[in-house]
Amino acid sequence: MTRELVTADLADAWPERFESLPPVRTPRAFKGQRNFAGSWWFATTRTHVAFESWLERDHLMLLDFAPEVVAVAAQPFTAMLPMSSGPGRHTPDFFVRAVDGTGVVIDVRPDERAVKDAEVFDATAAACAQVGWGYQRLGDIAPTLNANVRWLSGYRHPRCRTKDVADALLGAVTKSEQTVGTLARLVGDPVVVLPCLFHLLWSGELDAALRTRRLRMNSPVRRARP
Repeated sequence: MTRELVTADLADAWPERFESLPPVRTPRAFKGQRNFAGSWWFATTRTHVAFESWLERDHLMLLDFAPEVVAVAAQPFTAMLPMSSGPGRHTPDFFVRAVDGTGVVIDVRPDERAVKDAEVFDATAAACAQVGWGYQRLGDIAPTLNANVRWLSGYRHPRCRTKDVADALLGAVTKSEQTVGTLARLVGDPVVVLPCLFHLLWSGELDAALRTRRLRMNSPVRRARP
């Protein structure tokens, strides 16, 4: 999809639905490049979103997993920012639309590389604040959370949520914690049940300690809190 580029003040352009627009640039692939570009199938909107590095892909995955996120667009716009050396151009990595309707602009940069771009991030945050958007610079991800969500992302497609199995799983969960393996065996053949169980963990209908423990068959699982 091509995109007609226009120039406008952010104060005038902020109502635009940036989460629905294609990127202002297309990630390039060339011999010897150090980063890896591609696209992530974003289950929340059932569309593909571009990324330009493995870290961007992993943060897209976490945004897809986050219940407060309803849409994401890559490289949503290029901003002219006031810098100490003069006006500078910057294209943020993502624009996020939250469930409450607010917008959040995101830059992804490994923590060890963030310092050299701090002025760009600060200027972007200031511009966003002027129009009521949030701003985040996302960096390194906790390994346990990253590994767990990456596993669950393999079951993010709606086809993994078989209604009868999902209803049985949700009905079998008691107020006390049960392990993944025990719950699966209560409902039926684990080979059939586990894909749906993992999808329920992905969708937030079931809950586990994904930030602190690697997800295994003996991991405690419970109904998600309302």
